[in-house]
Amino acid sequence: MLDGLAELLLCTGYELDGELIDILPMGADDISRCKPVYEVLDGWSDSTVGVTHYERLPIQARLYLQRIEQVTGVPIHMVSTSPDRDHTILLRHPFLAD
Repeated sequence: MLDGLAELLLCTGYELDGELIDILPMGADDISRCKPVYEVLDGWSDSTVGVTHYERLPIQARLYLQRIEQVTGVPIHMVSTSPDRDHTILLRHPFLAD
């Protein structure tokens, strides 16, 4: 899905009334005044379709996944590279995770 994009925008927070926040507020009125804050990351042109080994992903794709983990503080367990069930990269077993 992201193959071929020159750059990717990763939302890392929001600006609300001039203040940077990292979680969307609860109220719809506040949310409507939020502006997303994006970090620009390099994209990749190589196809990832059918890749089943993390090391075979383009370096930019691996850096993108690592940055998502850093920003969210949540480890990525699986990456799907196509609709085919066999085209899944298992980084950590989701049921054996810490």
